[in-house]
Amino acid sequence: MKKNIRQFLVLTGLATGCIYGLNKFIETTSGMKKLLNEHTGYFFEWRYGNIFYTKQGEGTPLLLIHDLHPASSSVEWSRIIRKLSKDHTVYTIDLLGCGRSDKPNLTYTNYMYVQLITDFVKKIIGEKTDAIATGSSCSFTLMAANMDEIIFEKLFFISPASLESMQLNPDKKSNFGKKILEFPIIGTFVYNLQMTENKINEIFEKEYYRKKTLISSKLKDTYYESAHADHGNGRFLFGSIFGNYTNINIIPALKKIENPIFIIGSRDTEESIRRMDSYVKFDETIETAYISNCNILPQLENPNKLCDILAMFYNDK
Repeated sequence: MKKNIRQFLVLTGLATGCIYGLNKFIETTSGMKKLLNEHTGYFFEWRYGNIFYTKQGEGTPLLLIHDLHPASSSVEWSRIIRKLSKDHTVYTIDLLGCGRSDKPNLTYTNYMYVQLITDFVKKIIGEKTDAIATGSSCSFTLMAANMDEIIFEKLFFISPASLESMQLNPDKKSNFGKKILEFPIIGTFVYNLQMTENKINEIFEKEYYRKKTLISSKLKDTYYESAHADHGNGRFLFGSIFGNYTNINIIPALKKIENPIFIIGSRDTEESIRRMDSYVKFDETIETAYISNCNILPQLENPNKLCDILAMFYNDK
C-alpha cells in the first residue's frame, strides 16, 4: 500500500512538474516578439490595477473600448486611430485583465468595468466624451452612461453582444469552471489549452473576420501575446467571463437611456441583423448601419468603410 501511495505521489509530482514547465514555456515564447510594446502609452493608476491607455489627436474627445476577451486589447483599434485622431482627441484603453493592463486575481464583473470607464473618463479625459465599444463591452458602456449622465455623449456600438447572452447568470457549472481556472498550475494549463495559437486563429477565421486572406499573422501573434501576458493571469478574466460574472441585463437601461446610440454590424449574417433589431425594439431612437463583407470586427477588416459610417453619423447630428 505504501509503495502504491509513493508511486502515485511521484507520478503526480512529475505530471505537475511537466505541466508547470509547459506553462512557463508558453509564457516565455508567447511574448518573445514583444508586439504589445510597439505602441507607447501611459498608465492610469486605478484602484484594482494599472490601466494602459493611449492618447492622440486633437478635437472633441473619443474613447475607444475594445471587446472584452483576454486576447483583446486596444490593438483592436490600430487601423482607425490615425483617421479618427484628425477630428478627435482619441483615447484607447486596455481593459483590466487585457493587453498591457494589470490582470489581478479577482472576480471581474460588469459593474467593475462600469466603475473603470467612469473613473477613466472623469480622471483622465476630464470632460464628457463620445465612446465606441465592441461586443460585450457595449453592455457596461451602456450601463455607465445610464448610471452617470455626465460622462458620455454619443455611444457607438460595434457588433454588440446579444441581449439574451447578457442575461445569463452564474450557476454551479459555470462557477466550477471558474474555480478550476483560478488554480495556479492546473488553471493556467487549462487556460493555455483554450488560448493556443490554433484557437486564436480559429477565433479570427470564424468570428472576427469574414475574409481569411485579410488576417495578418502579426495581428494574430499580438492577440496570442496579449492572452498570455502577465504570467497567463488572463485566466482570471476568462474564468469570470465563463462564469457569466461579466453579464448583466441591459434591457431596463436600454429603455431608459437618453444618449444618442448608433449600432454598426455586419450585413452578411442573419444573427447580426436579428441582434441589432432586438436593440431597436427597446429603443426606437437607435440608428443602425450595416457593413458588407466583414464579420464582427470591421475596425480591423474594413476600417475605411467603418470610418465613413462614423463620419456619416457625426455629420447627421
